[in-house]
Amino acid sequence: MKSGHADLPLHYGKVPEWLAQRMSLLGGAIVESIVIEYGRDVLLQKISDPFWFQSLGCVLGMDWHSSGITTSVMGALKRSVNKRSADLGIYICGGRGKQSRQTPAELLAIADKTGLDGNLLVHNSRLSAKVDNTAIQDGFQLYLHSFVVSKEGNWAVVQQGMNTDEKMARRYHWHSPSIKSFIEEPHTSIYGKNQGIILNLTDKAAAPTRSGILELTTENPDKIMREVRKLIMPEHHDVRAENVNLKRLGSVLALAHDNPVQNMESLLLLEGVGPRTIQSLTLVSEIIHGTPSRFSDPARFSFAHGGKDGHPFPVPISIYDESIQILDKAVQKARLGDNDKSEALKNLSKVAAQLEKDFQPNNRFDDLIEEERNNSWKYEGRTVMGKAKKPKGNNGQLELF
Repeated sequence: MKSGHADLPLHYGKVPEWLAQRMSLLGGAIVESIVIEYGRDVLLQKISDPFWFQSLGCVLGMDWHSSGITTSVMGALKRSVNKRSADLGIYICGGRGKQSRQTPAELLAIADKTGLDGNLLVHNSRLSAKVDNTAIQDGFQLYLHSFVVSKEGNWAVVQQGMNTDEKMARRYHWHSPSIKSFIEEPHTSIYGKNQGIILNLTDKAAAPTRSGILELTTENPDKIMREVRKLIMPEHHDVRAENVNLKRLGSVLALAHDNPVQNMESLLLLEGVGPRTIQSLTLVSEIIHGTPSRFSDPARFSFAHGGKDGHPFPVPISIYDESIQILDKAVQKARLGDNDKSEALKNLSKVAAQLEKDFQPNNRFDDLIEEERNNSWKYEGRTVMGKAKKPKGNNGQLELF
């Protein structure tokens, strides 16, 4: 079943190694935390949600709105998760370009290890690409295909197409809680910019999945039977107030900088962690524990670790490393049955949600970003252009609330 899609400005470039390594470490720890706390099926559900996926990319320090999130996040997760696949029961195959063509061989190798039906997995992988690349002809040509499978045989697909004329990329998400039928409902339209009449695959025109026979038919985009989750990101590079739920972001900042929960016993386990790290950890906590409704504004999660393009601010290396260290320790202890630190991290997102109920933002969003940029040098801030420099003037600490 198609679970959603995202439209993103098409950006080129390469993730610097200093960020790629950290994305892999933090992304792997987040995945392991979700598997330990909620199980593999919940992880697959999250991956198949375009809003959660974009939010994850923002937490990991990628450009908050660009097409590069898809390639970099899946690459980072593949490097980290596959090293621990035997323990996690999660395997990530495929990738960009040539890597996507290795998906069948990778799936067959996984099937040999797990006893899964390798031919069926390969069939589903190829068919998902066929539907989005050929049966759904909306002007986007696939160049990335990632197939995530659990040891139970459930799977999610993340794949991305490029439209060079429109300078846009479109990411497609798939999720199959069981492999009984590849398409249970027809794909009557793909949301996004109107492409006119498109070629679309419907269940009436398609034979059952196991037969592998696709029938193509044309349908008008206005013949919509089911809406999938859609995310359309703007072209502007800077993070603006309209891109963020200020009430939600404000509660996170209040929790971090006003520290109203000192008397909560569980949060004392994080004693010694500074306010700026609490800010990042609260957003990481929400990525792990938040419900789908919490990810309607992915840009908010860029306030955890910034972005490599400097928007909304440079990546704070020292904070990023501390987030990795704290989450990694929590995961290690959870493996041994000691869940105290994991519970403390979970409570960060809970308390922020509670504070949000009565929080009134002061709408000084631009001042907040300026403050983060002015302080970036303190946290070893870095972008693709280099290290952040100490500002010449220092006007003191900004009152954020």
